[in-house]
Amino acid sequence: MSPQAYARTGGWLYLVIILIGFCTQFFVRDRLVVSGDVTATTDNILASAPLWRMGIAGDLIGRVCDIALMLILYVLLRPVNKNLARLAVLFNLVQTAVLTAFELSLWVAGSLSGNAATLGAFEPGQLHALAYLSVRSYEYGFGIGLIFFGFVCLIEGYLLFRSGYFPRTLGVLMALAGLSYLTNSFTLILAPAYAGTIFPVLVLALIGELSLCLWLIVKGVHLPNWEKRALQLDR
Repeated sequence: MSPQAYARTGGWLYLVIILIGFCTQFFVRDRLVVSGDVTATTDNILASAPLWRMGIAGDLIGRVCDIALMLILYVLLRPVNKNLARLAVLFNLVQTAVLTAFELSLWVAGSLSGNAATLGAFEPGQLHALAYLSVRSYEYGFGIGLIFFGFVCLIEGYLLFRSGYFPRTLGVLMALAGLSYLTNSFTLILAPAYAGTIFPVLVLALIGELSLCLWLIVKGVHLPNWEKRALQLDR
């Protein structure tokens, strides 16, 4: 595959990841999870069990796309600095592993909701509370995973800025995306009471990632400059 083919493929994969993440968050979890209301949340999950499971499946498809995108971005960015490109892959692998592991919490929430008949040691209210806690566990797990992804964005932002075959603006936007992820995640962990007020900062993350995604699809790389960098790397 040529660098342009890698770029186009990576752009479409990135778009799929963004769309899946948007749909599973806003059309599944935000629709079914009622903040602070254990009973309403578990009743919603129980009433919409197929939708809940589709959300989990969608997340996992996104994680598979993540792995393919890691390889593509490594190929595109390694001519700038091979070791930093590898470091970005390592951070990204940890992020994907963390997010995948915490999908189990969502599965547990769906399994516990309304399952008093098979888990006789617990009262229905206790099962509902456990299900809600599982959902909350996923939310914190997602925040932890985004700490590692924040460093991915910072590294990739630097590589994009220094590349010469991507616009420097993309590098700046991706670095800002990384900072916004780190700010949001550490606020969630260290000062959860302020997590809601700091959440709008993630708009910067969406702008940065969507900009890179669309640039890969529409423009790709500046091929002569990429080839020049690649030749220097091989020497």
